[in-house]
Amino acid sequence: MAITMNPMDSVSGSLAEVYVTLDGNRYNMMQLYQFEATAEVNIVDVPILGQLQMGKKPAGYSGSWSGTAHYNTSVFRKWLLQYAKTGRLEPFDIQVTNEDPSSVAGRQTVTLTGCLIDSLVIAKYQAGEEVLDEDISGTFNSWDMPETFDLLSGMQGGD
Repeated sequence: MAITMNPMDSVSGSLAEVYVTLDGNRYNMMQLYQFEATAEVNIVDVPILGQLQMGKKPAGYSGSWSGTAHYNTSVFRKWLLQYAKTGRLEPFDIQVTNEDPSSVAGRQTVTLTGCLIDSLVIAKYQAGEEVLDEDISGTFNSWDMPETFDLLSGMQGGD
């Protein structure tokens, strides 16, 4: 019989926490209700003598992130306004923690460093809209994972 995952060990997305450290201030970005960070590995072709098929080799990566937030904070707009007025754009950090007490997976924390925003709403309204939100996206230079999920039962070994 196949070993399967206990559905209780899935992790609820609603229980995540996200913090942004910007200009020495740490903000709980509770209004950022959807977030995703990705790393895209740059794979290059490697010609190999005596072989018809190209080899492949990783040659760096680039990081990007995106999210959707309730339109109710000026933290990032003030940051971008500083750049517009001074030409100084300080990178910031984003820390995301996932932990669901009903899952035995435990807790994972990922920290993105050297973050920049490449798209941000400056002002917004929509008559008749019940709740305003905004899409935010950007890049990061590096990342770390100080806490990792535990391996679930059945993931390692087996017959």
